[in-house]
Amino acid sequence: MEQFEGRVAVVTGAASGIGLGLAHRAAAEGMSVVMADVEADALSAASDDVASRGAEVMAVRCDVTDEQSVAELARRVSDAHGACDLLFNNAGVSAGGPMWEVSEADWDWVIGVNLTGVARCIRHLVPPMIARGGGHVVNTASMAGLSAMPSTGPYSASKHAVVAMSEILAHDLTLAGSDVGVSVLCPGWVVTGLMESDRNRPGGPRPEDPDSEASPEQEAFREAVRSAFEAGISPEEVATTVFEAVRQGRFWILTHEDWNRVAEVRCRDILEGRSPTLELWPI
Repeated sequence: MEQFEGRVAVVTGAASGIGLGLAHRAAAEGMSVVMADVEADALSAASDDVASRGAEVMAVRCDVTDEQSVAELARRVSDAHGACDLLFNNAGVSAGGPMWEVSEADWDWVIGVNLTGVARCIRHLVPPMIARGGGHVVNTASMAGLSAMPSTGPYSASKHAVVAMSEILAHDLTLAGSDVGVSVLCPGWVVTGLMESDRNRPGGPRPEDPDSEASPEQEAFREAVRSAFEAGISPEEVATTVFEAVRQGRFWILTHEDWNRVAEVRCRDILEGRSPTLELWPI
């Protein structure tokens, strides 16, 4: 997709972080923007901000874990625009800790947003794009989808799945003779509220387990991760990279060169039959 002006972008998780950066960039490119998010107040403020810069904006509260909510988003897009031209499946949350401490509720929540939520949006919003004869889908995964960071079980598992889903979607569209393109976004450290995403967790933030005490190594790792996020690149920088990639029709969108070695070492671990390498994280 070389031209964006006059076209329609749909962004999930649009009220903050990378989603808001993508919405602003879409507006700057002259696109109409449909901003979807589960946080109503934050969505209202974010959509007003984007609209104040002269963009045509439609805000739709949408919970991607709910089939009817996604269906309603698709209906609103259809009624207003027929179909979208650029779909950003960006809504995402995170929960972590040692694998044996992650609850089933946290697994259900993270998978429901990060994985099944993407599948729902594809199911409801991609067919009109196919029927109209073109467009582009960008699924937000993570470098956690190309690596295996400690203490990120549900998040990394979901993002690995998003990477695979994106590859399969690209194959399926090609076999269907469709001109709809696909990209998968795998960012590294970005200044977002991802580590506070349990504000939207059903039932509220996960309570601390009084019987669970982190080791000094675990505490040091958590602090290193938090510091890495705080020192990350901006959502606006990510959005610039994304739009350049879509313009060029690139599938893989990697934003951090220093993370490439992480994925490379993991591939070498696999191909050479080695145990997973821990001592490689850029933190």
